[in-house]
Amino acid sequence: MPIATLSLHSLGYCCQKSPPFSLKSSFLSKPTKTQFSFAFKTTEKRPFSHIVSMSMEAGIGVMGTKLGMMSFFETDGTVVPVTVVGFREGNIVTQVKTLATDGYDAVQVGYRRVRDKKLTKPELGHLGKAGVIPMRHLQEFRLQSVGEFETGQKLAVEEIFKEGDLVDVSGTTIGKGFQGGIKRHNFKRGQMSHGSKSHRALGSIGAGTTPGRVYKGKKMPGRMGGSKRKIRKLKIVKIDNELRVVMIKGAVPGKPGNLLRITPAKIVGKNIPKS
Repeated sequence: MPIATLSLHSLGYCCQKSPPFSLKSSFLSKPTKTQFSFAFKTTEKRPFSHIVSMSMEAGIGVMGTKLGMMSFFETDGTVVPVTVVGFREGNIVTQVKTLATDGYDAVQVGYRRVRDKKLTKPELGHLGKAGVIPMRHLQEFRLQSVGEFETGQKLAVEEIFKEGDLVDVSGTTIGKGFQGGIKRHNFKRGQMSHGSKSHRALGSIGAGTTPGRVYKGKKMPGRMGGSKRKIRKLKIVKIDNELRVVMIKGAVPGKPGNLLRITPAKIVGKNIPKS
């Protein structure tokens, strides 16, 4: 029976560091995994892990309604432009999600009470299971720990925030409709004299045969506004418990009546881990 002999000295310099030995096997016999382990790479299937791309919040937040802007006079006479945010009935915990049941830790909060006929049957069933009132808006706040929250718990603004705190406010910006490049992207216009052939036109949008197309992301006229925007690190100037309003320094996205999401400001290393 023919016998084949293979020495590791013939495999190259990388294999010469190992002690020399020979492998003898019959052509008719089935090679074992140990004999040819150097020639084949074994692949192991990695366990499937559910990845959640939702960003981590610095703490539990609330939802509110933008009422408008006004001037606020501080004790030293300084005039501060503030946005007044009101709070309707709501900000109630409707669901607590844990790592064991949902794959991540988060708290779902409902806001703005509505009539039953304004919601669908699945929405009414979800809120009815939690034992809370019908609410229009449901949003999640992903947290590092949710042990202190329970279904039906009411979130009070004065207990979560205090005057002087920094918050992140997100909402939907005012829709501007279809706009040109000058208003949408701050392009410069051409000369307005009689001989100019380009006053507010966009201009060239690409080359010729090469690349023969318009690059993705090219700034051009289109729909402006009506997108989600977050303004970070705004200061809470005053909290009025009688009027149930919060005054936040500066402007926030949206027009009066829009929904706002207010969360503690993210400060890396202080309330958000560096990793």
